[in-house]
Amino acid sequence: MMETAELKEKLKSQIILFLNLTDLTTADIKDDEPLFGDGLGLDSIDSLELIVLLKREYGIDIKDHKIGRKVLVDVNTMVDYIQEHGKAKA
Repeated sequence: MMETAELKEKLKSQIILFLNLTDLTTADIKDDEPLFGDGLGLDSIDSLELIVLLKREYGIDIKDHKIGRKVLVDVNTMVDYIQEHGKAKA
């Protein structure tokens, strides 16, 4: 499994790519910055994209929106979930 710091960087790059946030760099996204609301300002469409990202890149299938809410809080919570449940691609 990837080192946590490395995984955070990779995930930030994937978030930028998947959500087409071309005006952001990985340095602009703080690990503990909320992804929704006052933080990054993502919306419900973005949350669906993030769920697709987790499925495609890490083999994680989130079907329960309550779990999704807990996982898609910030980069830290996403990385914790990936490390616990993910099947990382080599």
